[in-house]
Amino acid sequence: MKINAIITKAVCAAALFATASCNSLIYDYEGDCDPHYKARFVFDMNLHWADAFPHEVNAVTLYLIDPATGDIVWQKSESGEALRTGEYMMDLDVDPGQYRLMAWCGEGVGEDFIVPDADHHTGLTCTLKRDWIDGGHAAAEIRRDIKRLYHGAIRDEQGNLATQTFPDDEGTYIYTIPLIKDTNDVNIVLQHLSGKTIDKDDFTFTITDCNGSMDWDNSLLDDEMLTYYAHHKSAGTAGIGGGDSNPEGRAITSVSACVAEHTVARLVKGQDMRVKIYNKRGETSVDIPLIDYALMVKSAHYADISDQEFLDRQDKYDMVFFLDEDGNWQTAHIYILSWKIVIQNTDL
Repeated sequence: MKINAIITKAVCAAALFATASCNSLIYDYEGDCDPHYKARFVFDMNLHWADAFPHEVNAVTLYLIDPATGDIVWQKSESGEALRTGEYMMDLDVDPGQYRLMAWCGEGVGEDFIVPDADHHTGLTCTLKRDWIDGGHAAAEIRRDIKRLYHGAIRDEQGNLATQTFPDDEGTYIYTIPLIKDTNDVNIVLQHLSGKTIDKDDFTFTITDCNGSMDWDNSLLDDEMLTYYAHHKSAGTAGIGGGDSNPEGRAITSVSACVAEHTVARLVKGQDMRVKIYNKRGETSVDIPLIDYALMVKSAHYADISDQEFLDRQDKYDMVFFLDEDGNWQTAHIYILSWKIVIQNTDL
């Protein structure tokens, strides 16, 4: 999908009436006839195709880059309630010239992700904080609820950073920066087909991928294997109606389920992100490729967009696994918005 920068110019009345004096053309909010530059952030890269920036994003850091050298010549961070008004724009206090614009946004920056101080734009990488088992570097893991992360840039038709002109003519110029969300919620539900009770402590839920380091352009850098553990697990029982029965023929009047909540970094086509569930004996009950299964929903209902655009637009995945008497998954339901994909385990 091509995203072009929207540049809006509020032209001073002097352009219409050359004989008017500057004093008669003072902006009520500016007080002079100098050019003024603003950045507007938009987060409509979602499956609702609607701008969710005021509802989701509470912190932004914008970088202006010299297109000739790649050096960062200006940066600014803002956060708080002002971003939630629906009218937020960042003032860009720079001289007229040419710049390229990119941003890292969200409360995850600094808290869960590290963006280093840099002089050149290639240094604006973003790395997920992780822990290592026993202090070593053999097994990196994340067990917390990762805060939201977004990447923004004004790009040309080839996907490169586009050079923007900041004119020296009087007026207000607005540069619109589209955002892509780099964090995702994955909720996994386990349920026994027999209706037997599930103890949440009998299972370990993990998601694995090498996706914790993003380059300045939001592509993935080489990274070690990360293991995302559930940051929250719960179990409960719900009553059900109908005439369902278990294999012994007894009517099932309630269902016991275990829910595991994860947050993971960016999903990228071609990565082998896997959902793995282990029982209390350490045996594998579930091992499936999350991205491949998620794209089944895309193929069925979103054929007009690319696979990667679908993964960038979707940020929540709900998966339900039904276990047989031996503790192996028999069927799985994957929910994305109102769509459901049912998968049978052909290895049984």
